[in-house]
Amino acid sequence: MQSQDKWITKIAFLGISFMLTSAYAINGAMPQMTKALGVSATQVQALATTPSIVVTVFVLLSSFIAAKLGDKKTIMLGMLLVGFAGIVPFFVTSYPIILVSRMVLGAGFGIFNSLAVSMIAVMYQGQTRATMLGWRAAVEQIGQAVLTFIAGLLLNFGWQTTFLVYLLAFPILYLFYVRVPDTTEMLAADQKNNKKTHINRNVPQNISPLVWVLTLFAAFIVIDYMAIQLSFPFMAQSLGVSGLLVSTILSLMLVAAMVGGLVYGGMQKLFGRFTLQVGLLLMVLSNFLVAFSNGNFVILTIGVLLIGFPMQLISPFIFSQLPNLAPLKKQPFVTSIVLIGFNVGVFVEPFALSLLAKIMGNETHSVSEAAYTTIPLLGVILLIIAGVTFITNRKRA
Repeated sequence: MQSQDKWITKIAFLGISFMLTSAYAINGAMPQMTKALGVSATQVQALATTPSIVVTVFVLLSSFIAAKLGDKKTIMLGMLLVGFAGIVPFFVTSYPIILVSRMVLGAGFGIFNSLAVSMIAVMYQGQTRATMLGWRAAVEQIGQAVLTFIAGLLLNFGWQTTFLVYLLAFPILYLFYVRVPDTTEMLAADQKNNKKTHINRNVPQNISPLVWVLTLFAAFIVIDYMAIQLSFPFMAQSLGVSGLLVSTILSLMLVAAMVGGLVYGGMQKLFGRFTLQVGLLLMVLSNFLVAFSNGNFVILTIGVLLIGFPMQLISPFIFSQLPNLAPLKKQPFVTSIVLIGFNVGVFVEPFALSLLAKIMGNETHSVSEAAYTTIPLLGVILLIIAGVTFITNRKRA
């Protein structure tokens, strides 16, 4: 059995997260695909969004699949689907076949999405677990940037060549197969230990209701994050800023998110259980900078760049709490539930902002006007959450 503490093992495990955000890597080819396939822009855009819809379904199913196959084999199955389904459009020009392949691609992502997080809870403990959770979040951001860049280079050889980016799934899968241990023995040892120490209250025997609270919290912070990310282009446009500069700033926001993931382990070591409050306060600062920029593009930009960093402090922190809220054998399931919370937050963000703007008495079709109304309100809610959780933590001390 391979040691999970070796660097090569950690790299092999983190590699699967490198592929998780590759569904959007081929977006640059959409204009060419529209013409080549003879379909509408809406139909081509569906090729980019369909995987994310299917992911949500298979994230729920993944825990049941893992219960039958085991965590490692389930991840390998998901990676195989990503690799084979991802490259199908390189060989065919039939829109229905490509659409189905993108659905299978989404199924592959969904099958191992939650396991990319929950296996960390099984394989690692303490500070190492916190560091790995942060690195995993950072690797997702790195993967999105690198794979999009590679796909852009491949686009020079035709739109179909872009899909060869998914060939990277196979060497990553091989390294994972060779280096990452099967966690079945670890789970069996944990269950045996739990039977001996069932009276220990520190060992969770059932799923805590707090899992559902964390799921709602995950949805809310994503709503705030996406509100700033999606509103920024419209706010910048109203100030006469070029689209190229907006795209550059949004790319730098991803870099800030990547840095947040990389330093999460150190931040968690420094601030301990108050890491959550640090992240929330930074998000509040970002909200207020954006909301009260008053046409000052520099302040607006600082606020936008800042939002990615605390997002990748809070996200790993949420996942780091799950081993304390459910047995190890239930980690894939509770991780799936929280991931669905994140995905739901992305989906409902436009409707949530519209509703908030209406509640605030400023119903408008202008995205930038709605943002200036709703983003400060979201900031206030985050500030309240930070205050309540800080008081709760103080009482636990």
